[in-house]
Amino acid sequence: MFHAKSALGSVVAVNALVLACGCGGGSSAPKTYVDRVPLPADTMTVLADEIGHYGGRFVFGATSAPKTFNPLMANENSSTDVTNQLFTSLADFDLGRQVDIPVLARRWEIGADGRTWTFHLRHGARFSDGWPISASDVLFSFEVGADSTLHSSVHDLITIDGRPFDISAPDSYTVVVRTPRVLALTLAYVGSVRIVPRHVLEPAYRAGRYASAYATSTPPESLVTSGPWRLESYAPGEKVVLARNPYWFGVDTKGRRLPYLDQLVYLVVPDQNALALKFQAGEVDGIDNVRPEDYATYEKGQRAGHYVLHDLGPSLNTNFMWFNLNRVRKTASGRRVGDPQVGAVKYAWFSDVRFRRAVSMAIDRDAIIRSVLFGQGVKNWTLQTAGNRVWHDDSIRGPDHDPDGARRLLAGMGLRDRNGDGVLEDLHGNPVRFTLSTNADNTLRVQMTNFIRDDLARVGIACIPAPIEFNTLIASIRETFRYDAMLLGLGSGVPPDPAMAQNAYRSSGMSHYWNAGQPRPETPPEAEMDRLIATNAGTLDLAERHRTTHELNRIWNDQVFTIWMPTVITRLPVSDRFGNVHPVILPNRVLWNIDRVYVKTPRPGG
Repeated sequence: MFHAKSALGSVVAVNALVLACGCGGGSSAPKTYVDRVPLPADTMTVLADEIGHYGGRFVFGATSAPKTFNPLMANENSSTDVTNQLFTSLADFDLGRQVDIPVLARRWEIGADGRTWTFHLRHGARFSDGWPISASDVLFSFEVGADSTLHSSVHDLITIDGRPFDISAPDSYTVVVRTPRVLALTLAYVGSVRIVPRHVLEPAYRAGRYASAYATSTPPESLVTSGPWRLESYAPGEKVVLARNPYWFGVDTKGRRLPYLDQLVYLVVPDQNALALKFQAGEVDGIDNVRPEDYATYEKGQRAGHYVLHDLGPSLNTNFMWFNLNRVRKTASGRRVGDPQVGAVKYAWFSDVRFRRAVSMAIDRDAIIRSVLFGQGVKNWTLQTAGNRVWHDDSIRGPDHDPDGARRLLAGMGLRDRNGDGVLEDLHGNPVRFTLSTNADNTLRVQMTNFIRDDLARVGIACIPAPIEFNTLIASIRETFRYDAMLLGLGSGVPPDPAMAQNAYRSSGMSHYWNAGQPRPETPPEAEMDRLIATNAGTLDLAERHRTTHELNRIWNDQVFTIWMPTVITRLPVSDRFGNVHPVILPNRVLWNIDRVYVKTPRPGG
């Protein structure tokens, strides 16, 4: 058997009495933190450059509020950014060192068959209410995650060929995971399941109410967590305040319990101009979303503003546009199963690959990079951007700017300007017009929609930009399906591996946006993509995994399932008053190691 260990070892420590040294984020005067809870037998030692001090808070500027505090139902970054701090998992991926590490599991072993993984849990680990975390909580979390009715955010990762992972528990501190076949990313899939408290949530699950459990309306004292933080308060649409979990098992190299900070605050500021002003005023300590147009200003203001502008290279996050090819899955008023969600007229255009290719060819991406991105961007044609050092494939290309070619494709479809108004009509006289939605809080995407509108007008297509509130947008693409086209994107999985994007590649995935949640593949290319992603995720042969990734992305682009937009170069400002700050290109870029970040310099008057 392979025996895996990490630098995160076990340390026995005594209770600590430590003075806070700073306030951070404009908080009040330093306080004294007393760790009154005995450390568990199996602590997790977390490595950091510096030993920190207790106290203070870090205020993070968020542009969207969470939609849920339920980690197994969270799909959007605004929710997972918070739930990943509140809930832990058996294993995780260290973004700094880019290696797998044990967390709730102190170690694991792999059987000779490559399919049997035995995880040994930390003795003494507890939820934020003091209740012991045991194997039964792990089994419950996996049961919920694999529930096909709920179709949680991790369902497609822990369900292989229609079969969920086989999870058993020989005792309270041992969990055995048997996968249906050998999987390239078993640890990543296992680590995607955040551990929730069975003693709190099982009644809701058995009653069929789990999807609405741990909503943002849940009282903080009722939201029991397993990670380094607990929910202290939530002001809807304004801010989320997390406080340290007094029972967390993570410690520094001196055996002192983490996190160092008293609070982690997500301040919701949808307007990026307002967010920038708050950062410059010292009301926000870090931002994970800065517009390229502001890079020069941030760079010049570092010394006076007491912050550092970190250059992280091309983002792993993507921007792309797609057309709504979803069909009605359940009978509704006046609508039959199988009917196009957008109606027959628009579906006839959108479902024709020539139309999608023409739209892609009409868009001038170089102009978008020069203008919208202020030169701080690169073209991108796959989910694996140039920032992905292992999986980026520079040989993959999609239909790029060729307006004359776009016009020829549209004419070949019989789309012509029959009345001389500058807009094409189809054979039935319907003007070729559609609405393009995006999230209103993302000014870059809003500006992109305006460029797309102008470029498409030049080939005779009327595109109407329609920025909408983010949570409304999410409901549109996951629940109602009432839209024409969307400009959005996907964040990178962790690790940034193609197999972590199965929810997008698979026809049944909910992030297969253009036609999500298909009961079975509705086109031959999508059937082939299903086969390829299954092969990719089911082999340890790296060469075969690169080959299948290439084929997946080739088919995606041949079919123009999405119309790719440029990816931004990422530069992020963070206050210099904190120690152990090391932003990375992987999400969560600023807060990935917030458990060891500490205040090293109080704010003036703080």
